[in-house]
Amino acid sequence: MNVQEQVIPRGKAVVQRIGPELSREARWRLAWMDYYARQGRNARLTCRHFGISPDTFYRWRRRYEPRRLESLEDDRRTRRPHRVRQPQTPLAVVERIRALRADYPRWGKEKLAVLLRREGITLSASTVGRVLGRLRARGVLREARLGRRKSRWRPRPWAQRLPRDYPIRRPGDLVQVDTLDVLVVANLRRKQFTARDVISRYDVMEVYGVATAHTARAFLDVLVRRAPFSIRALQIDGGSEFRGGFEAACAALGIRVFVIPPRSPKLQSHVERAQRTHREEFYEVWPVQADLTEHRTQLQAWAQIYNTIRPHQHLNYRTPFEVCQEYTTARG
Repeated sequence: MNVQEQVIPRGKAVVQRIGPELSREARWRLAWMDYYARQGRNARLTCRHFGISPDTFYRWRRRYEPRRLESLEDDRRTRRPHRVRQPQTPLAVVERIRALRADYPRWGKEKLAVLLRREGITLSASTVGRVLGRLRARGVLREARLGRRKSRWRPRPWAQRLPRDYPIRRPGDLVQVDTLDVLVVANLRRKQFTARDVISRYDVMEVYGVATAHTARAFLDVLVRRAPFSIRALQIDGGSEFRGGFEAACAALGIRVFVIPPRSPKLQSHVERAQRTHREEFYEVWPVQADLTEHRTQLQAWAQIYNTIRPHQHLNYRTPFEVCQEYTTARG
C-alpha cells in the first residue's frame, strides 16, 4: 500500500497514514484512530477534539482493523435477507379484494374483511391491508382521491366577483353581509345577519331562527330601510342563503352583488371583525332573552349604542353615524 502523509487542519486531525483508495469519510475516521493512539488511547479527549459523540467513535473503533483500512468505509451492503417470505394469499382472493376495493373505493380494510367473510373468505383486516399495499405498489389498484373537492366557481344569475377597479369612496358603495351563529340558551341557536358598510363601519343587524334564502330576503328589506345611506353594492360569501330569492331581490332593487371566492374569509374582514365585536360586547355581556321578539328588541338597542354612542378607534373615535352625517353634509 502506498502511504503518504497529509496535514489535516488544526482542530480536526494530525499527521496520519492515508491510503489513496479511501473515501473522504474513511480518511476522517482514520484521523480519529491515529489521534486516539497518539493521545494514549484517550477516547473522551479524541471525541472532544473532533467534535463527535462517544457512541460514534466507539462504533468505528470496534470496526477498525489497522491492517485493513477499508474497514473504516461505510458498509453499503444491504441487510435484506437472501430468502424473503412470499405472500401466501391465493391469487383469486387477491383479485377479489381488488374488485371489492374498486366497487367501494372509500371503504377501509376492516369493512372489506367483513365483506370477504360474508363470501366465505376468512382473512384478517391486516392481511387485507397488506394485499392492498402490494396492489398499490404494483400500480394495479387505482385509489380514489380522498378529501374535499376543490370548489369551483359557478356562474350566478346576478352575483359576480368584485372587480379590481370598483370604486369605494362613500358610504353605501360596498356593504359586506355575513351570518353569525348565536347560542342563546342551551339547545337554542339562532342566526344573526350582519351588514357592515366598509367606509363608515355602520352596522345593520337582525336575528332569525334559521339562515335561508327567505330570511336573507327579509334581512335585505331591513337593511335598505335602516341604513342611513343608499346601498349600491353588497359583498357576500357563497352561502346558500344568499342565492335564489335574495339574489333576485337585489337584482330587482338594482343593488350589485359581489361574491367572494370559496375559503376566503379575509376578503370579508370588515364584517368578520364586526361579528367578533357583537359577540364580545353584546352576547357575552347582555342577558339575551330566549323569546325571539325580545331578542330582536335587545339587538336593536345594542345596534343603536354601537352606531351612535360607541366611539370607533378606526374612525378617530367618532361614531359610524357621525361619519355618515359628514358624508351627507359634504355632498349637500
